[in-house]
Amino acid sequence: MRQFSSGWFKCSYSRWLEYSVKKDAAFCLCCYLFKNDYVHGSTGDSFTKTGFKAWNKASERLDLHVGKVNSLHHKCFNKMLDLSNQSQSIQVAFDKQSEKQRNEHRIRLNVSINVVRFLLYFGLSFRGHDENDSSKNKGLFLGLLVWLAKRLPEVDRVILKHAPKNDMMTSPKIQKDVVSACAQETVKAIINDLDGDYFGILVDESKDITNGPFFAGYDGASNMQGKMNGLKALILQETPSAHCIHCFAHQLQLTLVAVVKKYKEVETFFAIVANVLNVIGASFKRIDQLRDHHAKLLEQLLESGEVQSGKGLNQERELQRPNQEANDRLQAEAFLSKINSFEFVFLLHLMLKVLLMSNELSKALYKKEQDIFNAMLFLDLTKERLQQMRDEG
Repeated sequence: MRQFSSGWFKCSYSRWLEYSVKKDAAFCLCCYLFKNDYVHGSTGDSFTKTGFKAWNKASERLDLHVGKVNSLHHKCFNKMLDLSNQSQSIQVAFDKQSEKQRNEHRIRLNVSINVVRFLLYFGLSFRGHDENDSSKNKGLFLGLLVWLAKRLPEVDRVILKHAPKNDMMTSPKIQKDVVSACAQETVKAIINDLDGDYFGILVDESKDITNGPFFAGYDGASNMQGKMNGLKALILQETPSAHCIHCFAHQLQLTLVAVVKKYKEVETFFAIVANVLNVIGASFKRIDQLRDHHAKLLEQLLESGEVQSGKGLNQERELQRPNQEANDRLQAEAFLSKINSFEFVFLLHLMLKVLLMSNELSKALYKKEQDIFNAMLFLDLTKERLQQMRDEG
């Protein structure tokens, strides 16, 4: 045979034999790559540098080159197999390690996000006064992470003390970033729900930077409705299309105060009530005595059937009293004579009914999900009930 035979690529030589058309010579790929890794043993240069061309003795020389199991060729061939085995390569090992790190990082991130969402949902604080490892109260954020780690082994092995120092996902900056992301997603969800429609917001000593038309409710204080520096004026400067609406609940309160001031008897009634509460509230002893007396009286009324027991009934009620000094004994006796009068008792029952009605309306107006239409319905209903009480007595 005077030339290279392509049939050699179909036999046992095919895995390492290479042929150069330019040099018309055969080479051993594995020996070319790894021959220099071994000090002892030699395969000659014909299969690695100059090339093999003795075609008439090719079969014998090829078998001689391969040699026995422990020959240099076999060692080089095994190294070539290891190189071609991707599952054992360094890159695969790095990829496996990287994938493991990514999974652990994802677990830490998801746990931190879930804790942040929980705290945001209930409006709870994140940080603790002392967040050192020895602290028994590290704050709710770290406390919940510890609680989860104790109950979820798959979480415990990758968070807190088992996490890399540069990838713990618990720093204040990480917490703020997650909160900011939650805020952005919430705003995005709200905008998607609105679908370009009008919307309303309730604000108190803050301002909105949106450029679209919106409705703003405010409490009527000077810092809210001031013509120069009030929040209403600032909002209208930025967004002339805004519609500012005085808070309904605050309007109701102002209306009640204005009505009280128009009737001297009612104004006097509230002044007496405020002073009585001031006298009693200035002393814990007086408060206890009043409660004991009320408890005994209530027990007698329950036994006689004049009052009924039930949820929300017969509870202690009080008005917010002003911060004044306690009246002396003479003033207390004067108030006692006034509250025992028919006029005071009549106004007491009358105002109790009126304030109960207005309280129900106020609670309805304070609801976050309340809209203007429902608020007007509640207002009309309250007006009808007051008119009915006026007509029927």
